[in-house]
Amino acid sequence: MQNLFDEVGSLDKRCYKQFHLSEDILMEHAAEGMASFIRHKFSQNSKIIIVCGSGNNGADGIALSRLLHKDFNVSLLQAKKIKSPMALLQTKRSQTLEIPYINTIEKCDLIVDALVGTGFNGELNTELSSLMQTLNATDAFKIACDIPSGINSNGNCAKDTFVADTTLTMGALKKSLFLDEAKDFVGAIEVIDLGLSRFIYERDSSWKLLDFADMQLPFRAQKNSHKGCFGHLGIACGEKSGAAIMSGLAALNFGAGLLTLVGYENEQTLHLPYSLMYAHSLPSTSTALACGMGLGTEFSDAELSKFLNNQLPLIVDADIFHMQCIQEILKRDKLVLTPHPKEFCALLKRLNLADISVEELQKGRFRYVELFCQNYPNAVLLLKGANVIIGQAEKFFINPHGSAKLAKGGSGDVLSGLIGALLAQGYSPLNATISASLAHTKLAQNYTGADFSLTPDDLIQGIGDL
Repeated sequence: MQNLFDEVGSLDKRCYKQFHLSEDILMEHAAEGMASFIRHKFSQNSKIIIVCGSGNNGADGIALSRLLHKDFNVSLLQAKKIKSPMALLQTKRSQTLEIPYINTIEKCDLIVDALVGTGFNGELNTELSSLMQTLNATDAFKIACDIPSGINSNGNCAKDTFVADTTLTMGALKKSLFLDEAKDFVGAIEVIDLGLSRFIYERDSSWKLLDFADMQLPFRAQKNSHKGCFGHLGIACGEKSGAAIMSGLAALNFGAGLLTLVGYENEQTLHLPYSLMYAHSLPSTSTALACGMGLGTEFSDAELSKFLNNQLPLIVDADIFHMQCIQEILKRDKLVLTPHPKEFCALLKRLNLADISVEELQKGRFRYVELFCQNYPNAVLLLKGANVIIGQAEKFFINPHGSAKLAKGGSGDVLSGLIGALLAQGYSPLNATISASLAHTKLAQNYTGADFSLTPDDLIQGIGDL
């Protein structure tokens, strides 16, 4: 996993003070990093247009033009009047080489967006919005310098944000690149070193970016074992029994030794898969619980209270967030919550933490996850979205591998089953949530059919190939 930062200005200043690296040196390394990427991707004499702003983001672009000049057909479009001292210095250097300036976008192979950087907030003015529309409509590969122009420091996006194929971000990863709204604009993200290793440049951060290497699958190393060695997950099977069945099949395929659906229907009417057990009370051998998926009103308050009257690790989802009992559930020690945005808004309101719309939540996902985890530090929260956020107490993680393939009913039920399976097998709530979330997104990534065709059954069938 990698560190994520709200800002890196303080990291730059540490380089100046502690390592005697000037602003100029860091900028030259930023430009060289971008130039190296371009040299590997594009052939000599490719036509490149670098669009520059007035500040240090523009200065990075001007420095890049100097490094590429003559090896490539480079032109500069100065979209804003130069203001920062570094932009003035880089302009002076570029002028000695007579790098051509243009006023309009021409046909080209590559566009580099160095218009505005991480300090941008608000909306682009009419002139810059028009320029962004032209850039986005141009048939060329597009690189954003540090961050696509139009993405605010908090990750919210202006109306006409630059749509990058690749973002080359400087020094370290910024959280603003990983808000859901930014996902359609950033493209692939690569970090450019600024004259020293990231291990030195960065400090430890409470926010981390997850990768598939962080996934810990439940491989069975113990040879002398039986089904009881791998946990027994009990799942509340309510009004929409299909949700619990999907969770159960996912859990069984993800290593749970035993799986029991607990409900109050006639078993014969449910048409259960042969591999799933069914009971009217929670088995005494249960090692973890899952509750909420398709629960509806099938359980009475007394029946639900009986199911939850224990201290077993618990994963809750869906309907449970709209019930009064969630406040009692939050007192448990080993707890995972997996709401989607609408459910999380309902939860925040019920807990008197915030009364916000889904739109407001999506624009402040980081802030509201931190707010919840500050007030309920024992619970692990997984907020679903294009980029999944996982938090507990003061530790936060983003899984950036979410896919539109998963935007279908039942996908969340599979996720609940994956988390429940790991809880049943003895994983801590945080580790279970991280590994199950990564597995969930990896299953979608592995699916080779059309992105609109993925079903929960496809996810379950792919578990064995992780």
